[in-house]
This record gives sequence, C-alpha cells and structure tokens, in this order.
Amino acid sequence: MNYQDLFAKFGRTDTPARAALIGVGQFGRTLLMQSLRMPDLELRVLCDLDIEGLKDTCRSVGLDDDRFAPADTVSEANAVMDAGKIALTHDPSVAIDAEIDVLVEATGNAEAGARNCLRAIDQGRHIALVNKETDSVVGPVLTQLAGKAGLVLSQVDGDQPSLLLGLLSWAKALGLEVVCAGKASEYDFVFDPSRSAVHVEGMDGEVDFDPGLWALDPDVPHETLAARSELLSSMPQRTPPDYCEMCLVANASGLKPDRPDFHAPVARVSELPDIFKPATDGGVLGEGRLDIFNCFRRIDEVSAAGGVFAVLRIPDAETGELFRSKGMPVSTDGGYLLVYNPTHLLGVEAGLSVLVPHRLGLPTGSAQVAPVCDVGMIATADFPAGTILDDHGHHHHRINGVEALLLDYAPVTDVSPLPYFMAMGATLTRDMKAGEMITRSAVSPPDVPVLWELRTHQDTLVAS
Repeated sequence: MNYQDLFAKFGRTDTPARAALIGVGQFGRTLLMQSLRMPDLELRVLCDLDIEGLKDTCRSVGLDDDRFAPADTVSEANAVMDAGKIALTHDPSVAIDAEIDVLVEATGNAEAGARNCLRAIDQGRHIALVNKETDSVVGPVLTQLAGKAGLVLSQVDGDQPSLLLGLLSWAKALGLEVVCAGKASEYDFVFDPSRSAVHVEGMDGEVDFDPGLWALDPDVPHETLAARSELLSSMPQRTPPDYCEMCLVANASGLKPDRPDFHAPVARVSELPDIFKPATDGGVLGEGRLDIFNCFRRIDEVSAAGGVFAVLRIPDAETGELFRSKGMPVSTDGGYLLVYNPTHLLGVEAGLSVLVPHRLGLPTGSAQVAPVCDVGMIATADFPAGTILDDHGHHHHRINGVEALLLDYAPVTDVSPLPYFMAMGATLTRDMKAGEMITRSAVSPPDVPVLWELRTHQDTLVAS
C-alpha cells in the first residue's frame, strides 16, 4: 500500500497533523523521535507528571532547550505552539484542549485513559489509543462514541494488535483462509546448545534443557510441546499483556481463543504451521482461533521480538510445494503456511496511526465492531479481605497470586468476572480462595469510577 498516493488522492487535508501525547515512556520517546522526521506530523504537546523528565526526553532526541517550553494552561500551550515549540505540561486537560487534531493516549492506566479519551471526543479530537489497558475494557464503546462524533479512534501500528489486524485484513482481502492468528509472547526462550541450557531473554537465571526436545517430533508433537513447557515451567510463559492484546484483536476481528489460558507453546517459528493447524489435521486448535507462542530459538538466531503471525490454509498441494521451495514455513503435510511480521517498532511506526485518522478518516488495523472477549482475573493464591490488587509497578501489570484469562465477553455483574484492568488497584472486600474468579462483588470500586461507568454504558449497548 502506497501511503503517499493515498494521502495525495484521498486525504481530507494537506496540513500536517498536530498531535498531543499523554504518557511519555519508551513508546512515546520513539514516537517523538520519529515525528521529527515526518513532515506531515507535528507532535506539539507532551504531557507527563514529570516535567523534568519530559525535558530530558526532548534533549535525548536531539532537541535544544529553545525548542520546548512548559505550559500550565491551554492559552500558554497554544502560545508555545504558535512560537514553533513543543509545549510540555503535567495536565492532561491542557494537552487535550490545546489546538491539536489527534490525541495519542499512552498512559497505560485504564482509568486515566478512559477519562482522557472521553475528553478528547468532547473536544473533537481523533484518538490514537496506545493504552491497551483502557481499550481492553471499554474500547468498543469509545470507538462507537468517537464515530458518532465524526471522529476516529485507532489502535496504533507499532504495537501488536493493530499490526495483527492489518495482517488479517490483508489475508481477508486476498481470500486467504486464516486458521490461527496471534503473537509472540513478551519473552524469548533462548537455547544455548554449548551448555544445553535455556534462559529467558532479559531475565536472570537459566534452566538445564534436554537437547532432544529442540526438534519437534512429528510423530508425537503434543508430547514434545508438553515436555518443553513442563521443563521450562519456572519461566513466565504468559503475561497480562498477551491476554490484553489478544482481547483487542478478538473484539475487532471476531476470532477467539481455543481455551481461556491459550495453548502458548514453547515453539520455534518454523514449527508454527504444524502446531497451530486444526486438531483434525494433527495440530492443537479448532478452526479460526487466536493464540500466542513463546519464541524458542538458539542463541545465534534472530528473535520473533513480540511479532505477529497468521497460519493460513494453502489452497492446493502444488501451491504448498511452491511455497516450501521458496523457503517459507509450511506444515509437514503441505497444507498450512505461516505468514508473520517478526517486529513491532513501537513509536517509530505509530505515526501512521496519527496520520491515517487525520488525513483519511480511517483507523489503522481495524475498527472494532462488537466486543466478544474480556480479560478476566483468577486468584491462584488465597487472599484476605483488605488486600489491594496491586502490580507494584511491574512492567507487565503482573499481580502476584493472580493470573489473567481471555474469557467470553459478559456484562459486569456481581457474579460475573470483573475485567482485569477494572480490578487492578481495587481492594478486596472479602477473603478470596485460590481458583476463584474475581468479581465485582469481591472488590470496592474506585472513588471516581469513570472507567466503571463507561463499562456499564458499553454493557447496556451490547444488551440492547
């Protein structure tokens, strides 16, 4: 797809998109860095609680101090922008109300994201929603509210959901049958043959590994996968972001997981067509499913880097052999093909998800239609009443003694599972036993529950 031709022929405006970014972490820094190289995108406002940190971020991408200035009010922010500088603020309302076209919401906080998105819609701003925590709970209703206001809410390229939805759209346009789609997990499992040991990339420690399990036994593939998983069970094979991101894909595509905790095999990329084909052909799945895999590779092989994939049914044996002859990953029976994007470039490629809504009035990835999945939360340990469900700042929102599951969508009631990011930070009102799903009746809601109120609105719309 040629974006320059699309923008030139169908773009609703030739003016650069002016954007504000709320939440300036690693993703935000890479977006700022790349925006300086994009003539059609101006990242005009940066918002974060740490103003000195914002200044350091600006300097880190090569901006001199005279290229940015603090702003405490909307009028100050507009004046800074009029002077050709980037406005720095700690106040989200200033960032949203300033003279911008698109809000990039990247706080990673579900409640804050809900508030910021509602305000952006009220102010007539398109939304590039990096915040998958908010999106997993109330993304469908925010998409609907934005659409009614003539605006676009878009997931962002640079993160897996939008990239996977783009891959699925490509396959559908070509008439290719998707058997399974998904992503690599947050961690690579790296095998060092010289020591017969495996370590998780970015983590301390390693596990002795049986070299005989390196290759998938075509006669007993399920046994090989089970043995790998068991041997490496001390290492994290699933994280909350895996469920959160696949929830977004489910809600936009209608695809669902085979089981709530995923199969999540420890698998080499070349093995995926054999593993993720239908069980009727020797794989592990039903038809048209979502799943994840833990990239299993040698120390000298490239990473799947949290990339995305789809396993496609090959139309005929001759085509399958043609693909195999080209070195493409094809199942041993010749019936299934793997297509994949091994990288997600964070904010480096997210700029398109700001430009496309502004110039074309469309989202990148896919527009959500109806919610089909929720990320639930199940206790894996006993908790006393009064426990706060806190991730203690863990990068992947992991709460000790709790696991995420990808469940069928259900309205939030006292007895139904409470979505993961509605429960995050809440206080238990009663004792919980291991194996119990955390429900609304088990926690006390926050004092100003914008996220909760918005979810009630979404549940009402789904039920009507």
